[in-house]
Amino acid sequence: MIVKLIIQIPCYNEEETLHIAVGDLPKAIDGVDEIEYLVINDGSQDNTVEAARKCGVHHIVGYSKNKGLANAFMTGIDACLRLGADIIVNTDADNQYCGEDIEKLIRPILDGKAEMVIGERPIDNIDDFSPLKKKLQHLGSLVVRKISGTDVPDAPSGFRAYSRETAMKLNVVSQYTYTLETIIQAGHKNVALESVPIRTNPQLRKSRLFKSMRAYIKRSVSTMFRIFLMYRPFKLFATIGSIIFALGAILGCRFLYFYVTGTGDGHIQSLILTAVLLMIGFQTITLGLLADVISANRKLIEDVQYRVRKMDYERKEQE
Repeated sequence: MIVKLIIQIPCYNEEETLHIAVGDLPKAIDGVDEIEYLVINDGSQDNTVEAARKCGVHHIVGYSKNKGLANAFMTGIDACLRLGADIIVNTDADNQYCGEDIEKLIRPILDGKAEMVIGERPIDNIDDFSPLKKKLQHLGSLVVRKISGTDVPDAPSGFRAYSRETAMKLNVVSQYTYTLETIIQAGHKNVALESVPIRTNPQLRKSRLFKSMRAYIKRSVSTMFRIFLMYRPFKLFATIGSIIFALGAILGCRFLYFYVTGTGDGHIQSLILTAVLLMIGFQTITLGLLADVISANRKLIEDVQYRVRKMDYERKEQE
């Protein structure tokens, strides 16, 4: 069986650094028969496409308008699958990650031990990261581990590898980034997930993914909440509804106590608030049940989507 690896690189105005990143990529790996590079041009306004051609990149896809990292990632995944990739590696155009570590990254997939592998950066030893950013990276990874039920130590890492089957199951709804969402999906879909320690190179430019730390936190929290809502809606709504319902029940018991003891005339407002809280709590739990049904239906649609993708990609390979 011929094993084909495609290394994809999302690019937005990467004319100055792309040749460094491509030059660092491996030309041969034991157990891999073919290695190709693919650049996703995310509406670059410089000469990124020309730079990619000069570097000897095998494939270039993309669009004329910037659509964000998440869209670029999924565009690359689709292109790699259509090109017959058995393993897909995603890396950055700023040469943040060490190209030699790609062999280490894909080894668990080649050995049949994993379907998705994430590169674990030495965050505490990266001089380009501020102390605050290091703490936020650890905190964000901890939250993702709790939500996804995985043990990924470096959730925001964009240096990762996917098997063909896992890549066909990916669905990214965020317009911001794919890193957190795909881990949460992998956890809830029981994808065999591993992490391997990797090295990083000195920073060539500042990150363009977010304008400020506040924007990064806001978008990351929003993404995690949205994905958790998609995969565990009943747990979320049931917890909130139960708390509200319990508060209403406590107030109701308080009113009954005063009523039984003959001091309830001045506490009619408690009875009104009790009724409101009980109704809101019940409705919230009911909303959770409806959301859970929608979530189950979405899973069926994703299964159909996977089967359609598989037939489409297999047809493309036969042509």
